[in-house]
Amino acid sequence: MRILLSNDDGINAPGLAVLEAIARQLSDDVWVCAPAEENSGAGHSLTLHLPVRLREHGEKRFSVTGTPTDSVNLALRKLFADRKPDLVLSGVNAGENLGDDVTYSGTVSAAMEAALAGIPAIALSQAFRENGSSFSAAQEWGLRVVKPLVDVTMAKRRVINVNFPALPAENVRGIRVARQGFHDYARGSLVEAEDPRGRPYYWFGLQDAEHTLDHGTDLEAIEDGYVAVTPLQLDLTDHGAIGVLAERFAD
Repeated sequence: MRILLSNDDGINAPGLAVLEAIARQLSDDVWVCAPAEENSGAGHSLTLHLPVRLREHGEKRFSVTGTPTDSVNLALRKLFADRKPDLVLSGVNAGENLGDDVTYSGTVSAAMEAALAGIPAIALSQAFRENGSSFSAAQEWGLRVVKPLVDVTMAKRRVINVNFPALPAENVRGIRVARQGFHDYARGSLVEAEDPRGRPYYWFGLQDAEHTLDHGTDLEAIEDGYVAVTPLQLDLTDHGAIGVLAERFAD
């Protein structure tokens, strides 16, 4: 099995090393193509107005001067002209990607880019808390989550989003398949200050966003100490609203 790894934290991120260790337990044909710099919050952005450069760091290891989407897109077009990867893994992100955070996530977006190309894709993220950061849960539970998912036949344009709780591996309670939850961003922080020339600038922060812990969501699963596995679809159509809207324009 040929596996491509990417992320949004950059080619030198500790989480990418964790992901590579997981992948090498599945295959010896593992490739890496990740952004040269951190791109957290880049979402599914594609660089169109600047050139991107591909740099080789060793056998099957590359970085791209662009976004996570650029990295996967360029890898599929340039590095795999003969044979595409069988699986794309993105992460392990330093921080959770839960609920509607997936719309901002470069980690999830790298997986989305693979899914758009018809390749099975899994995004992995490790939740952290203020008392420290550790990839313990991802290191010990990563293979247990990914290996069963490799054999699952997913519909086209689907992505599996995996989040590990901010717990030591031995305290993780198990794996729970859950739907996407939602945040309340109304309380998201905004820092306003002045630069040395007296001009105002603003810095967004989402640390104050409230979690809506509905039953059966990824947010609840992480809060309860489980690894959250959430299938995402790239079809954003609200199918239930099509008939209602069509009636508005009926002759």
